[in-house]
Amino acid sequence: MILHPAFPVEPWSVREVELVLDSLAQTESVFALSNGHIGLRGNLDEGEPFGLPGTYLAGFYEVRHLPYAESAYSNPEAGQTIVNVTNGKIIRLVVEDESFDVRYGELRSHERVLDLRAGVLRRSAEWVSPAGRAVRVSSTRLVSFSKRGVAAIFYEVEPLDGPTSVVVQSELVTNETLPDSEADPRAAGPLTSPLKSAAFDDLGTRAILVHSTRASGLTMSAAMDHVIDGPAGTESNIESFEDLGRLTIAAEVAPGQPLRLVKFLAYGWSSERSVPAVRDQVSAALTQARQAGWDGLMAEQRAYLDDYWDRADIEVEGDAELQQAVRFALFHVLQAGARAERRAIAAKGLTGPGYDGHAFWDSETFVLPVLTYTTPQAAADALGWRHDTLELARERARQLGFAGSAFPWRTIHGEECGGYWPAGTAACHINADIADAVVRYQAAAGTGAVAFERDVGVELLVETARLWRSLGHHDALGNFRIDGVTGPDEYSALADNNVFTNLMAQRNLLAAVDAIQRHPDRAAQLNVDVEETASWRDAAQAMLVPYDSDLGIHPQAEGFSQHQAWDFESTTPEQYPLLFHFPYFDLYRKQVVKQADLVLALHVRGDAFSDEEKARNFAYYERLTVRDSSLSACTQAVIAAEVGHLELAYDYLCEAALIDLNDLQHNTRDGLHIASLAGTWIGAVAGLGGMRDHDGVLSFAPRLPQALSRLAFRLCVRERRLLVEVRAEEATYSLLAGSSLEIVHHGDRVTVEPQRPLTAPIAAAPARDSPSQPPGRAPEHRRPTA
Repeated sequence: MILHPAFPVEPWSVREVELVLDSLAQTESVFALSNGHIGLRGNLDEGEPFGLPGTYLAGFYEVRHLPYAESAYSNPEAGQTIVNVTNGKIIRLVVEDESFDVRYGELRSHERVLDLRAGVLRRSAEWVSPAGRAVRVSSTRLVSFSKRGVAAIFYEVEPLDGPTSVVVQSELVTNETLPDSEADPRAAGPLTSPLKSAAFDDLGTRAILVHSTRASGLTMSAAMDHVIDGPAGTESNIESFEDLGRLTIAAEVAPGQPLRLVKFLAYGWSSERSVPAVRDQVSAALTQARQAGWDGLMAEQRAYLDDYWDRADIEVEGDAELQQAVRFALFHVLQAGARAERRAIAAKGLTGPGYDGHAFWDSETFVLPVLTYTTPQAAADALGWRHDTLELARERARQLGFAGSAFPWRTIHGEECGGYWPAGTAACHINADIADAVVRYQAAAGTGAVAFERDVGVELLVETARLWRSLGHHDALGNFRIDGVTGPDEYSALADNNVFTNLMAQRNLLAAVDAIQRHPDRAAQLNVDVEETASWRDAAQAMLVPYDSDLGIHPQAEGFSQHQAWDFESTTPEQYPLLFHFPYFDLYRKQVVKQADLVLALHVRGDAFSDEEKARNFAYYERLTVRDSSLSACTQAVIAAEVGHLELAYDYLCEAALIDLNDLQHNTRDGLHIASLAGTWIGAVAGLGGMRDHDGVLSFAPRLPQALSRLAFRLCVRERRLLVEVRAEEATYSLLAGSSLEIVHHGDRVTVEPQRPLTAPIAAAPARDSPSQPPGRAPEHRRPTA
């Protein structure tokens, strides 16, 4: 989309200077607003035309039956699907009996701007009705970071050619008709009328609708209130029905005297509270919003984001488009998690219904590293949600015949919703991914994580460690094996000793031992004894990590390097993604990689490989990886940079950053790729910035590609704020807040002191032969924009 001339490149906004109807569904995702609790797709105010309507609440779902050709023990019987809840965005306009619709009359101008500093979506349009009446319409939409349950819209209409009769209809609409999803085997069909009315009411300029889901038993409420600023004689009328609340405003408006409307929205839901309680909750939130007023909400939003950008901004010099994409990515990652507050962070955030609104391992492996170092409380809350679902994970482990907890591959509430077990239940590395996120957060938070570790971290580490000790076994040679599992690469399933899984399980087991030693009282509460911790340590020390000495590389899993290579030469560009055109039965038996797997292990467990092993492994897997998943490019960027392929790292970083702005996967219509957007931070900070955090040691090995003259990023770490500035030949580390901090720069331990920036030279990248990719699957070579 950003390649279209309607989308200029700007450092702090995404601007659309003309309405591109063919891209409406995609821009609705790009222009979505959220705070992690409420999500509003960027639909037009008047509701039509649309690509895909969408209003979502974090964790609010409906249950749907999972069909199977034949039953099997332990298969999940029900799935969960995010619900398109009551739409409060709609503000319809009638001009002299003609409905404002951009498809009719003359649209003289139209502009939308996602303002990344102010945290709002602005829109302005000049329209001439079929009857020849010209009006200017403008709106500003906001989802509040400071008030979790509140959104608001400022709306203005002004005639341009004389006094005009206008009617504005501000609505709450439930059970909207949704279009069918596109032909994607990973997408479920839309729910039909998932909400049933529980109550509705109206008074003055306020309306409240309360609804419940038909199967999951959740209750939600949406409410609206208004402040009207119109000429003398302006009249309004409020009405409500089971699925509709509507305020109608009629006025005779003259040029220079616009009709203005502030619409306050409040949302809330509960699985336990009564209808009156949920209704009163949103009523209270509305009152709070009205008390703050539009100007107050705008000021709070700007203050929140000023602080966010001060601790999280990434500056890129040399590529203006990448700079815009990086900030766009950071903004949407913040929107996905800021106020989720112990509810799942979905793969699409709250920008669309893709993947049924499920959370996957994406959260812990890609999103939480970003939140840990930029918005630590949001990372703690996300892990708190996992802790809240522990009992469900314990029950799943018992069902599978294992000890400890088996966290779901995909879910909203905590139950396993993956109906295809080779790529779901068997992908049990998610348990170690959660443990890894716990370890990272605790190391980065420092003393601030003491209470978190006692209340949340220890139990998560213990229960996941128990799973690995139960799932694996010691063989006759004394090796600890984990057989029959699926790693990150979904084109290889049910493998023995997947390197990523084994190394992550090893870290999980050792972290659990350390946690128990720090908290012996928690050990007693969790019934952990000396014998159990010794078994964890023994398993970790004996963990089998396959190695192919003939090739000098680590096979992705035992025997992988002996599989037949995929016939890349005979695979046409139209046959990607491969899962749409080839059976898994064929994919599983071949050397072809959907997404970084062994290469991801080189990043997150880089402490387990030598520099030469990383270089050889990267070159080997580069020629097998087709990137049919959006999760791959950022990891390839990280390792490409580490082993010295800086231009390739730059190409991969840009692919991750532009995944949605350029609709590279052709499915942005269903919501943004939050993990890939988080991967933009990973590619910049861990890739070009060379940041690693193994065993609590914060290290950097930065290097820049030729196109970039400067990269600067900020981190929150151990109650400090650190600024890292990278140029071609040197890096500078500055403490923006907090006491002295010891770090490692290109292998040397150094200490950064307050008010004393430290500058150190950058070592040259090693010279290596450029790796090759499968035919037609190399990333687009980057030509930076000025």
